[in-house]
Amino acid sequence: MTTGRTTLKIWLVLLVVFMLGCVTGGALTGLYRWRAGVDRPEAREKALQERFEKMRSELSLTDQQTTAVRTILDETRNEYKTLRTELRPRFEEPRMKARTRIRALLNPEQQQKFDAMVAQQDAQHDENQKSRR
Repeated sequence: MTTGRTTLKIWLVLLVVFMLGCVTGGALTGLYRWRAGVDRPEAREKALQERFEKMRSELSLTDQQTTAVRTILDETRNEYKTLRTELRPRFEEPRMKARTRIRALLNPEQQQKFDAMVAQQDAQHDENQKSRR
């Protein structure tokens, strides 16, 4: 019986370490992207403009085609924004469920640290969402 509990504890510790690694990796990736400017609206807009100019140049688009393609891309971007807005709430439920399950595995001290990590992630996520609008 003791061996079973020990094995369970080992698996739980491994799971928590794995999850903390994922959270840390995600946070570091976000930090890197932020520092590199990838998530900044200006950098995103510049990258979109560069891709558009490359398409225009390589396809030798006429002025009329250029206007039409830009209109199509703008409309598509707006459709994606609408779709993200509609789908975002559906992603919230599984995320909260996972957090609740992970939190239940932790002792009170770990829960406090986990809550702080989650709050930091949420704040960063909210900031990224604001910059995308």
